[in-house]
Amino acid sequence: MTVPATRLAALRGATTLDADTREQVLDRTAELLGELLRRNELHSSDVISLLFTATDDVRSEFPAAAVRAAGIADVPMLCARELAVQGGSGIPLCVRVMAHVTTVLPREDLHHCYLRGARQLRSDLPE
Repeated sequence: MTVPATRLAALRGATTLDADTREQVLDRTAELLGELLRRNELHSSDVISLLFTATDDVRSEFPAAAVRAAGIADVPMLCARELAVQGGSGIPLCVRVMAHVTTVLPREDLHHCYLRGARQLRSDLPE
C-alpha cells in the first residue's frame, strides 16, 4: 500500500462579523479557521502560514490574535487591509484568510470555506 505524498496547498476562506467588536473578530476568525481545518481533514501542525485581510471597518482586533488565542503561536501570520476597490464585493465587516498547508489531498478534493455573509464571494464553490 502506497502512502500519498504530502504537498503544499493554499486554502481560501472568509467570514463576516455582525459588529466590529474584539469578541466577534476572535470568535468568527477562530470559527473560520476551525472549519477550514475540519473540512480538509487537517490539524494545526499542517498549517505553514496564514495571511489575513480585513475590510476597513474591522479595527477592534487583529484576526491573527484569534489563532494565537487558540494556542497556535508557532505559525507565521500576517494581517493586512483588503483593497477598497470601487465596485468591489462591497461586503462589510469581512475577514479573509489564505492558509498555506501541507496535505495529502489532491487539489480537486480541497474545500475552501466561506461563512455567513462571505458565502456570496464564492457561491460557485461547493460547501
